[in-house]
Amino acid sequence: MNRSEKLSYLIKYLLSEKADYKNIAVPESAEERFRLFRSLVNVRAPKPASEDFLAVQDEFLRELTAEKGVVDYKNLTPVKPRVYLWQGDITTLKCGAIVNAANSQMLGCFCPCHGCIDNAIHTFSGVQLRLECAEIMRALSKTPQGYEEPVGQAKITAAYDLPCDKIIHTVGPYVGGKLTKEHCEQLESCYSECLKTAVQNGISSIAFCCISTGEFHFPNEKAAEIAVKTVSEFLRDNQNIEVIFNVFKDEDYTIYKRLLEGD
Repeated sequence: MNRSEKLSYLIKYLLSEKADYKNIAVPESAEERFRLFRSLVNVRAPKPASEDFLAVQDEFLRELTAEKGVVDYKNLTPVKPRVYLWQGDITTLKCGAIVNAANSQMLGCFCPCHGCIDNAIHTFSGVQLRLECAEIMRALSKTPQGYEEPVGQAKITAAYDLPCDKIIHTVGPYVGGKLTKEHCEQLESCYSECLKTAVQNGISSIAFCCISTGEFHFPNEKAAEIAVKTVSEFLRDNQNIEVIFNVFKDEDYTIYKRLLEGD
């Protein structure tokens, strides 16, 4: 199958899973068809898929990532020993683990085509990721109401179709009003727990996104200060891991560059 045929197959499969989808028209343009595919994946419940679907999906997603351009962190220039700063799409980064800024459900973003990192990671890793996350959450659940992931902890999963080896998921603090000491302590815990999880699992490189600074409204400058401080302290006592600070916005790149060069 060529790419267009793969996309058509994937859409047809996803539409066939629910009777409610029978009247959804498949767009003509490749861009709109991919948007439909992504939307269907985003709202799909965590459940198994057929081996045929997974084989086509895996090939399709890996082709897309390769076309975007995979970046091996080893080809980047460190800002300082064992610390890198990179502006780009974290789903294209080849390293030991990338960090996902998750929500308390730990199942990924269910909002179709949303711009958050949680949505991107779940979209381009494949439907297997949501299922693994659901299995982790079910194993932790002790009540019929289920289990929510506490802020400041970390969970590790496979990366499936992403070029990294693993994904470490953490729920950052939500800042609905004034920034508090508790918010800062919770964000620090996100970074330290992700680093501990990486070391415990033999991961030698980890890429952090800007946890909580998007939909969770943590002030960018303060978040970066906490990130750099926490990582720097951890690296002093742990020599076998490297850290990549991944940013998407120019604002964050400027902040991190200043903090890292002045550290």
